[in-house]
Amino acid sequence: MKPAGAKDPGLQPERTSLAWRRTLLALIVADLLVWRSWALAGSRGGTAGPIDFLGLCALAAMAATLVLGVCVLVRGRELRRSNAAPPAPLLRWAAGAVVVLAASAVAAVALGH
Repeated sequence: MKPAGAKDPGLQPERTSLAWRRTLLALIVADLLVWRSWALAGSRGGTAGPIDFLGLCALAAMAATLVLGVCVLVRGRELRRSNAAPPAPLLRWAAGAVVVLAASAVAAVALGH
């Protein structure tokens, strides 16, 4: 019999951690597609001006993916310690990174054609 203060977290923290990792994996794939678009445009001589906008999209996508990777590591560490809700700044950083990555992917598709 458990003491009244003991809490059984069950599998919820593990499922949440795995969901964050799956999301990161999907976003890494999107990041790689942006980089592929930039590489293909470069091999075709697609740089039209002094600023390589596909390169900027690729850098923004990489930065967003790195931020998301840190968010996943922090959230996983928090879930191992407790089953508490994620802190608001972590969610803000993750949401901002997802928006930047989505914008980079859309811009890469638009600029790649």
